Amino acid sequence: MAALSAWFWNERFWLPHNVTWADLADPAPGVEYPKAGHLLAALPLAVGIFAVRILFERFIASTCARSLHILADVGRKAQPNAVLEKVFTSITKNPDSRHLDGLSKQLDWDVRKVQRWFRTRRNQDKPSTHTKFCESMWRFTFYSCIFIYGIRFLWQSPWTWDTRHCWYGYPYQVMTSGLYRYYVIELAFYWSLMFSQFTDIKRKDFLIMFIHHLATVGLITFSYVNNMARVGSLVMCVHDTSDFLLEAAKLANYAKYQRLCDALFIVFSVVFFITRLVIYPIWLLNSTMFESWSIVGPFPSWWVFNILLTILQLLHIIWSYLIARIALKALLRGKVCNDVRSDVESSSEDEHDVPSGNLRSSPHTPKRENGTNGHCISARTRTQNHSSL
Repeated sequence: MAALSAWFWNERFWLPHNVTWADLADPAPGVEYPKAGHLLAALPLAVGIFAVRILFERFIASTCARSLHILADVGRKAQPNAVLEKVFTSITKNPDSRHLDGLSKQLDWDVRKVQRWFRTRRNQDKPSTHTKFCESMWRFTFYSCIFIYGIRFLWQSPWTWDTRHCWYGYPYQVMTSGLYRYYVIELAFYWSLMFSQFTDIKRKDFLIMFIHHLATVGLITFSYVNNMARVGSLVMCVHDTSDFLLEAAKLANYAKYQRLCDALFIVFSVVFFITRLVIYPIWLLNSTMFESWSIVGPFPSWWVFNILLTILQLLHIIWSYLIARIALKALLRGKVCNDVRSDVESSSEDEHDVPSGNLRSSPHTPKRENGTNGHCISARTRTQNHSSL
């Protein structure tokens, strides 16, 4: 175990040349350099954030939803049937024509009746608009608060105005209380998202988002351990900038304020493009790649850090393309907002019986939600906006 630990914390990988972990011992009482152990505080904080979220959604977000006449739907439940339930849970939730014909003969039911049972059963698990509103309101509240905190903190930080300060004196940069709080709160939130993903609205991109949250936790931890927290704080703030706007647009959509939703989505798109395609590469990647090279020089973890940030930029380009395509199609149709993202099912009122030989709708056919046409505001295309540090 000691050998494995020594290999993992190899100074030649983590630190610049001629710097050792002993050099980064605390220089004076009350003054500390970043250490991996500091981040353990994020775990109990994540549990606390998760608990606060439950209370927030139950008592605050739910009250707001009811005041906007967004009520918890009591959906129709499928008729109990052991055979169909076993097929639904063990084989397929969307049976093809062969399965439908077989079940029809086995149960002596009309094919359309079997088809209708599966549709009702799928929609039985679909979250209500009330539930989605509460989830988005929690995210909007957190993203707004952490963005405001980040702006206030970074406004007073010299590296915000001159990114070369991210590298002056590196790695002998003291961890301030403000920077530590910013890092730990962000890290705890993403840990809490990993917990809550198993209780949140079930979406088709569950695995992708789980990997995304894991990668975000890894990047935050990585940048803290090798004391690249100054530039890391800038990366986090840039990514936080558009998140609350997307959640605000989704809230407007759920409340059926279409014009407000459209306006918020346009603002979100503009902010996303500016922060991810202009500020991030020109301001931040330029600092992590070129300013740090000239001031500190490269070392193994420096290469890893920059490779990860470059991959993140490639994701920004892909996400921007997807958002632009969604926005263009939506504008052509006259409406922008509809959070179809990757909800498990469309509402039952929008699904129609189709012949058994044509069970799948065209991939080009837009879904609907609560009677609102158009294309989705995707939260990952929330593009979940983070793969942030």
